[in-house]
Amino acid sequence: MAPESMAAMAGQTRQRMQQNEEDRQTRSLGDFAEIEAAMPALTSRFQFSLKDNLSSYLGSKNPFYSYVDPEKHKVWVLDNTAYELNGQAGDWHAEFVAAIFLKGSGKDISKVVADIAEKIGLAGDEEAEKTIAKRLQPFLDAIVPARAVNINFLGNNKLRLGPSGRDGVSSDVITLPRGQYQDGQISTSSAIKADAIDFKTVFASPKGWAVISDIDDTIKKTLTSSAVGILKTTFAEEPEAIAGMPELYKHIVEKLDAPPFFYLSASPYNLYPFLHDFRSAYYPQGTMILRDASWMNLAGLLTNLTQGTQAYKTDRIEKIHSWLPTRKFVCLGDSTQTDPESYGEMYRKFPDGFIGAIYIRKVTGVAEMDESKKNSSERFEKAFKDVPQDVWYVFEDANELYAQVDKLVST
Repeated sequence: MAPESMAAMAGQTRQRMQQNEEDRQTRSLGDFAEIEAAMPALTSRFQFSLKDNLSSYLGSKNPFYSYVDPEKHKVWVLDNTAYELNGQAGDWHAEFVAAIFLKGSGKDISKVVADIAEKIGLAGDEEAEKTIAKRLQPFLDAIVPARAVNINFLGNNKLRLGPSGRDGVSSDVITLPRGQYQDGQISTSSAIKADAIDFKTVFASPKGWAVISDIDDTIKKTLTSSAVGILKTTFAEEPEAIAGMPELYKHIVEKLDAPPFFYLSASPYNLYPFLHDFRSAYYPQGTMILRDASWMNLAGLLTNLTQGTQAYKTDRIEKIHSWLPTRKFVCLGDSTQTDPESYGEMYRKFPDGFIGAIYIRKVTGVAEMDESKKNSSERFEKAFKDVPQDVWYVFEDANELYAQVDKLVST
């Protein structure tokens, strides 16, 4: 999920500024500032016409928009979750997020590829550089404001998304056509007259369990404590699932009656196709919630993952709560970032049973991570202050959680 135009971009800036102690530890030990200072610029990302430039400040209220051109534009409509507004039966809503790019507009990609390859120790490796180029393209292509796209949603082709804001992203909460939708139903929809892949909508009724899952170093190896590690796992390596987690998530689906999944990550939305393919290969269908990324330098990727993560994640969890306030959530995260602090804060904010279980993976073996602090019992006790001991659990092996999940069935 990407933010709503300029107001949300300002909110993202504030979130990045709200760096807490966990963020500071990560950035200091991982040499983030030094590597960020040497990252290449992305000057081609803004190629607006004067009309689009000026009108884009109006965001979704822009009356001067036009529709996407399938010959010129690439469109991503993100998978989403439909919910019954205020728990009213039959009154279904969903947030639709679309990102629009100018095809092939990224310039000097070879220079950027060479820069990344050198930083991660793979300079001259042709196969690695091909992979880096493919994954870099969404960061280099220009974003397109002031564009709208129609979608065909279960036979209704009159639903318009957008227009996009200055970040090339639109976010629309739409009342869905009346119909007999069922809890757990997954529908596939498509954009009309657009170069776009199909997207899926999961229907979630007000009752039952649901899951909020971090991605990086919780279900996917990212090495978020290391700037070089992030670049390598993001741009050069095949994505690797954390051992035992795909099987655990299948167990969660079986035991908790196929709950809706929300994958909440501080990664930028430019990584959506990469992360979406990874999620599809290993984990249950679900809504992927990612950060805005309208920065002009690739250093923004590292910044997104290591600054203001708690403020960002709690903001998005509050949004999920507004959709499904009477669902009970299982929250999964890890110790590299601020997942313990984020989930603890949300438990205290919504003490009415919104969060039913918190599972934190204790990450070990990362050279740039101070395990004595990140994995200390003192940290977890502080993060989960006033959270009952039987609600949160810190684990190292996914197998430890099977019994924990089984206990939830009767609650």
